[in-house]
Amino acid sequence: MREFVVEADGGSRGNPGPAGYGAVVSDAATGETLAEAAEYIGVATNNVAEYRGLLAGLRAARELDPDARVRVRMDSKLVVEQMSGRWKIKHPAMKPLAAQAATVFPPDRVTYEWIPRERNTHADRLANEAMDAGRRGESWSPAESRADLDTPPTAPLAPAPEGTPGDATAGAARVREALASAGGAAAPGEPGPERRRAAEGTAAAGAADPAGTVRGRSTEDASGEEPDTEPGLRADDTEAGPRADDPEAADVPGGRGAEGDSGGAGGPAPTGRVRGRRAAEPRATAVRAAGEGPADEGPGRPAGSAPADADRRAAQAVATPSSGWAPADMGAPATFVLLRHGETPLTPQKRFSGSGGSDPSLSDIGREQAGKVAAALARRGTVQAVVASPLARTRETARIVAARLGLDVAVEDGLRETDFGAWEGLTFGEVRERYPEDLDTWLASPDAEPTGGGESFAATAARVAEARDRLLAEYRGRTVLLVTHVTPIKMMVRLALGAPPEALFRMELSAASLSAVAYYADGNASVRLFNDTSHLR
Repeated sequence: MREFVVEADGGSRGNPGPAGYGAVVSDAATGETLAEAAEYIGVATNNVAEYRGLLAGLRAARELDPDARVRVRMDSKLVVEQMSGRWKIKHPAMKPLAAQAATVFPPDRVTYEWIPRERNTHADRLANEAMDAGRRGESWSPAESRADLDTPPTAPLAPAPEGTPGDATAGAARVREALASAGGAAAPGEPGPERRRAAEGTAAAGAADPAGTVRGRSTEDASGEEPDTEPGLRADDTEAGPRADDPEAADVPGGRGAEGDSGGAGGPAPTGRVRGRRAAEPRATAVRAAGEGPADEGPGRPAGSAPADADRRAAQAVATPSSGWAPADMGAPATFVLLRHGETPLTPQKRFSGSGGSDPSLSDIGREQAGKVAAALARRGTVQAVVASPLARTRETARIVAARLGLDVAVEDGLRETDFGAWEGLTFGEVRERYPEDLDTWLASPDAEPTGGGESFAATAARVAEARDRLLAEYRGRTVLLVTHVTPIKMMVRLALGAPPEALFRMELSAASLSAVAYYADGNASVRLFNDTSHLR
């Protein structure tokens, strides 16, 4: 399946005032520019122009390949957060544009990523060219555009990491490599190049672009985020729901022994061009072809290639955790919200309850807990899919939550609890009394099986990792609720942290608790929440 990068922008000289947008589609693998679109749209606001640019970029990508995956990159925090579903859209001028943009490609094939304005220069220049043309009473002309010539090619997306995602091994290797080669990286505690530029005020509103035109924009603060609101909007017009960096929920298995479960229609067609679909133009021969060598550094782009800067920022973040963990250009992570099922009759008795036992349903308390989880997740509004273990208690919990969220429930066999063999239904004390040697061996080695041919923790870890990888491939860039059990949740957390097997004994996981792990494109994982039960109080 092909993958495109869509970079879009819009501007208004007056906000509202004369406005235009620009959008560029590039090949994610090579960085080659494939299509451009720009248009003067008359008097409008920044936000409306940005949405029009997004819509034009998505439509241009669809014209190239309607079956492709698309990674949208914009310097408008508002558009990125709203289209990602984390902020509400209330303004009447933006609602229909967002609705149209959401239908160009299936939602599961589009991800949204915020980038600094200086990383969005190609689309910015197209928008300014369109506004300049409108000021002259003309239409933007692809033949006269210099945006592609004046902008270095889009850096290709990072290659798929080697090794298993989320095991902390591939990600750590990349970090070590980046640290070793990052001679120009900032010293610990010193802001990196992106932060330095922001602190020096390069993101101030109304900055002149390289062509000398001034673009009216909402003021950005030193963090690179912008209010980006329409004039007259109420504060709640940009109300944020749960953010991607706000773990929504997470469920982690409890102690090891106890209950081991313990092309849309609407609007005029933009003026644009698609590579290979237009007559030859005088400037076409000057465009850098894929594979010609490193791109020249252009105005607005930091020294060095974008991937190198990203690696240095990621390495510096790992070296100094206080500076933050998320590189700016890793894209939307796949976030697994891990929910341990609600109580069963065996839970308060702390009995082993795995996949080889009686498969109990929820108790009345467990169903009440599931309802409270459902209400909490509905308020946050970020869960996009629900997947459950095949056991009765998880499927029942998942049904209650999914009904409140308006979602279906998929079943993943790899999320089932460990099979505890002859220990099923027994308390830890009863196992100690009946099978003391087997229990000691089991506690000492992840390869040991419970009495009677149960499943070792090593086997459980392998099964859970395989299920995790299948789900990551299916739900890339999305937030998914996984309704499962104590051991699978602990395994995901342990693997994400790169912790040893004995870490399982140092985690406590309550019934109906929430945990969360985010998985990034470079192979790194971030544990964002663990054993949260605040929704039950």
